[in-house]
Parts: sequence; C-alpha cells; structure tokens
Amino acid sequence: MERTQIQENLKWKVEDIFPSDEAWEAEFNALEEKYANADFTCFQGKLGEKESLLAYNAFIDEFSQRADKLYLYAHMNNDVDMRVSKYNAYQSKVIMLFSKVSAATSFVEPELTALPDSVLNAYIQDPDFAEYDYQLRRIAAGKAHVLSANEEKLLALSSDVLGGFQDVFMMLNNANLNLGKAHINGEETQMTQGLYGVVLHSENRAEREEWFKGLYQAYIKMVDTITQTYYGNVKKDVFYKTAKKYDSCLAMALDGEDVSPVVYDNLIKAVHEALPSLHKYISLRKQILGYDEQHMYDIFAPLVKGTDLRLPFDEAYELVVKGLAPLGKEYQDLLMRGKNERWIDVCENEGKRSGAYSTGVYGIHPYVLLNYQETTNEIFTIAHEMGHALHTYMSNSAQPYNKSSYKIFLAEIASTVNEVFLLKYLCKTTQDQALKKFLLSYYLDMMRTTLFRQTQFAEFEQIMHAKVEAGEPLTKETLCDGYYELNKQYYGEGIVHDQEIAYEWARIPHFYTSFYVYKYATGIISAISIVNNILENGESAAKRYFEFLKSGGSTDPVSILQKAGVDLTTSAPFETAMQEFADTLAEFEKLV
Repeated sequence: MERTQIQENLKWKVEDIFPSDEAWEAEFNALEEKYANADFTCFQGKLGEKESLLAYNAFIDEFSQRADKLYLYAHMNNDVDMRVSKYNAYQSKVIMLFSKVSAATSFVEPELTALPDSVLNAYIQDPDFAEYDYQLRRIAAGKAHVLSANEEKLLALSSDVLGGFQDVFMMLNNANLNLGKAHINGEETQMTQGLYGVVLHSENRAEREEWFKGLYQAYIKMVDTITQTYYGNVKKDVFYKTAKKYDSCLAMALDGEDVSPVVYDNLIKAVHEALPSLHKYISLRKQILGYDEQHMYDIFAPLVKGTDLRLPFDEAYELVVKGLAPLGKEYQDLLMRGKNERWIDVCENEGKRSGAYSTGVYGIHPYVLLNYQETTNEIFTIAHEMGHALHTYMSNSAQPYNKSSYKIFLAEIASTVNEVFLLKYLCKTTQDQALKKFLLSYYLDMMRTTLFRQTQFAEFEQIMHAKVEAGEPLTKETLCDGYYELNKQYYGEGIVHDQEIAYEWARIPHFYTSFYVYKYATGIISAISIVNNILENGESAAKRYFEFLKSGGSTDPVSILQKAGVDLTTSAPFETAMQEFADTLAEFEKLV
C-alpha cells in the first residue's frame, strides 16, 4: 500500500513540529547561520565565572532544543518513506551541524572538571543552576576520570579509529554473511535474519532445524573474523577504562549511567538462584511438544496453537486502554489523546521503516511508529510503545529541559509495565481457557527471553571482559567454550545443547555496545514489582509510579526508580520477579 492511500487519522501529525518543509529549511538556515561558526572561545577559560557559565548554558540549550526539533522532523519523515532521499539529506545536515558545535564545545567538560571543588559545589548549591545541578554533581563525582584537555582531545580523536568495530560487525552481519537458501512452508527461499526469527517461531520443526543449522553454518565460516572483531571491541573498552582510570570495563560502563555495580551483581546472583525454575519450564516445553529430544531450534516453538487475538487497530487500542485502568483516568485520557491527536503512525506502507518505536523531543508531544497487523503481539506492541511515549510526555511536562531525558537504564520500564498490566487484565477477564494458556505461555517466554536470556548475555560480557583485563587473549575457542558452558548452565538438561549454539555470541549486535543488555533484564524486573505493587495497593502506589514517570533524568536512575517503590540495590525486586516466573509457571502447568 502506498502512503497516499492511508487515511489521515492513521498517520502521525508531523505538522506539529514544522508546518512544511519550507518552514524546516528556514529554521535550519537560521540555526546554521547562528551556530555553525559561532565564537565559543568567548566562553573558554571563563566557566569559573558564574555569569559566563550561565550565558554558555543558555546559548547551547537554545541550539540543542532547536536542533532536536529539526532532526526529529527529518527522521520521522524519512522513516515513513525511506525512498524519499530529501529527508535523509535533511538528517545529514543536522548531524553535521551537531558535530561542528560538539567539536567547538569540547573544552567545556575538561574546563568544568578542572574547577576547584569549592567552585563546583557553589554552583551546585546556587538556585540559578537548579536545572544543571545533577549534571554538575556528575562532573564533580567524575573528576578522577577526566583527563587534561589535550588528553581528552586525543581520546576524542581516537574514537574514530577505535569506534569502528560495531560498523565492521554490522557489515559482516548484514552484507557479508552469505546465507544460503532454506524452506518456508515447503517453498525454497533466500535466508534472511528477519525470516529466521519467523521460522523459529513456526510449528514446522523440520524447517526450524534447517534454518537453525543453515544460519549458524554461515557464522561458523566467519568465526575467525568475528572473533577478531569482538576481541578488538573488548580491547577498545580495556584501553578506555585504563586511560580513564577505572577498575574495570564494567565499572566504567555503569558509571556512565550512574548505576551502582551492586545492581549488576544482584541480577546475576538472583538469576542463578532461579535457574531451577527455568530448567523446569524448559523440561515442561519438551513434554508439551512431545519430543524425545528437545533442541535449541525448538526453544521458540509455540506451545499453544491456533489461538490469537486478531483485532482491528481501533478495537486493539480500546483493549489496551481498558487493560491499563489500574493506572487511573489521567493515564487513560493521555492514551486517548495520543490516538485522537495523531501521535501515532499506524499502518505499514511501501518504503516505511519496519518495526515500532517511540520518539520525541522537548516541547513537542511524543510520537509512535507502528506497522500494525492484527495479531496478539501487535496489540502488546501498542501498549509497549505508548508506555515509552507517556513516560516521555510526563517527564517533559514535569522537568526543565536539562532534566527531562531519562537514562537508557530506565527506558524499558514504563513500556514493560504496560505490557504486564495488559497481560494480567486479559488473563483475568478471558473465559477462553486456550487463550489464557496462550497468554501465560506468552508471559513465560517474555520473562525467559528478556530476563534470563539477557542476563546470560550480560554474564558472558562480564566474563570475557574480565579475561582481557587480566591479560588473556580472546580466541574462538575461549568465546565458544565460554558461551556453550553458560548455555548449559542456563537451560539445563531438558534440552539438547546443539554445538551450533556455542556460536550464538557471534551474532549478537548488542555485544558491541558493551554492558547494555542487562538493562532489559532489570527493566522487566522493575516493571513486575511496580505492577504488583499497584495491583495490591491501588492509588497510592500509582501515585508513586507517576512520580517516577515525571522524574526524567533529575538524579541517578536507581534513586528515581526508588520513587516507584523499587530498590535494585536490594534483593527484594529480584526475588519478586523470580517468584512471578515460578507462579506463572505453576498456573500454566495447571492448564496443560
């Protein structure tokens, strides 16, 4: 379907950002004229003077807010029809302007870091810097890890050389993998990464096996190259942690988000203690599927067949609003406002980017991109993306610009809260036992893939970085053997650990953004505690959750999460999540 064939009420309203391309171009030209060759040296060497720092902050904040809107407009228009090259060019122009300004202001952090503690502390206590106090506290706390201006400049220059491992992997993974052909529904077709995920969720076991072995054979052929690419990426992390004087790569990554290492330790410890429940679930899958041997290519096979919620978008959206009733009328009204005011781009069309996401900038309501199809998964996608959107909306509404953006550590919590609420609502209200069994299975697999599997990835990263930090090289044997042992530990004896799974590490793009994946696990753990707390305690717990949603990036993310009643520095939320998995498994077993 071409975009011109889609009803206007199903398209997002980009005119809320700029009324036309001409208006965008006029704003870009004005911003470029003011900032492309701006004299930032008038601030250099003077940031220890209050008036100078306030003037710099005002100047750069104006640029950031205006440039953010320019980029959002270009990005959104590009994504709804990527065949239109104009908007890709728009994006490039904004990125180039960002780069120029970033280079021109590279002196700021080293200069602020070099200020005496007494000056920084005075700024932090000064009401005129209230919007910047958390940023300044982070600068003060990180002084030990910021180098001289020249050294920081060298590190910045090195990023172009050392930051390319992800690009190399993406090229290998997307362009040079040389996948062969395999069958779908009996028809031979060219294998792709996207179709692999579809086939692994299908009911055709022979085709699942064919695709599993075919895909991993491609990685096995390239494992020497991918080994060196991943090893290079880890060595890059070790270089930066050494230069920045951190004890470990993990400590450096967590400090970047102001998260205590105890959170990471709590996660891995809790998951290890809960592995017997996961092993029980894996064995139950084998029993339900009726296999003498369950293989790794069976791990996504559907346990409940022929049950799916197929609803038109309007009905699906209404169902989501009903499912989120425990969050109150204010939240439901915002959901309806998003639909009625065209925050959402609903339908698939030719040239449109695949998948779904939420986006937004300060001063403009959030937007959501969908490619809606009538399936259960797509209904949950509505709930998920609107969770992101309303988190952004409430943070932007309650916080000043510099405190509005929440860290990635918090980003998946509100979206997962919505999914869990919707699932519990459907389980409670449905009279269809087959549908209920399907939903419980959906929830178990959500927890298996988001909580257990991402923690397995996180533990693998920690182990491999520690080896390189200790001076041990990473070989393909080290990587494959290490991953294979973890896979056996996590999945237990209810499944055959096919040799191909030892190479799974080689196909995970997130490993090139080191110590990122654990946030998926802590996100669902936090969401489960929040949902259960609201269902047990009602309005008072919901108010605490809204305080979390409105906090943006006003302080460290662990403290912000504590406003919602979740303290990840303790074992409680981890134990709650593991008990949720065990309870859901017990309920599912009763229906089998």
